[in-house]
Amino acid sequence: MNLEELKIDISKRSKKGMSFIVASIVIWCAVLIVWLLPIEDVLTRNLLTFCCTAPLMPIAYFISRMIKAEFSIKGNPLNNLGLLFSLNQLMYILIAMWVYQAVPEKMVMILAIIFGAHLLPFSWLYKSNAYKVMSIVIAVTTFIVGIIYSATVVASIMVIFEIIFLIWLIIENKQLTAQCQ
Repeated sequence: MNLEELKIDISKRSKKGMSFIVASIVIWCAVLIVWLLPIEDVLTRNLLTFCCTAPLMPIAYFISRMIKAEFSIKGNPLNNLGLLFSLNQLMYILIAMWVYQAVPEKMVMILAIIFGAHLLPFSWLYKSNAYKVMSIVIAVTTFIVGIIYSATVVASIMVIFEIIFLIWLIIENKQLTAQCQ
């Protein structure tokens, strides 16, 4: 297979990573709930927010089974590249850990920016305008909104953005399926 065929293969078999986007909706809903709880201490909320992000992989795996998408694309060398694209996010989490103590009321904003920014390379991998546009929209909008408003507003916007993103991916996946028939 050539590079374009490998990209189409990984896009079809993984459904453009849709299981991770559904899982991120669950995660951002959990983060929103944390920030809606009557907890006064921002450091406690931040700790709970970090805890909410931990089950991303198991949730994405479970969802991939439900939507009949392959979680790991065996036999496609681009699978390792997708893993590398995801792992770079772990490096940026160090910034969020610093913000946790230094500017605790802005940690959710930083997590949202990191999440949005890490999506950009997937636009190339999946040949997806949804990833490209939403990466930029999420990073820029959550930065602006996060400077002005509370973490609750940022988490609410993330839930809305993730739902829009999911709908867009569903449309892209249907188009991909139609093209390949």
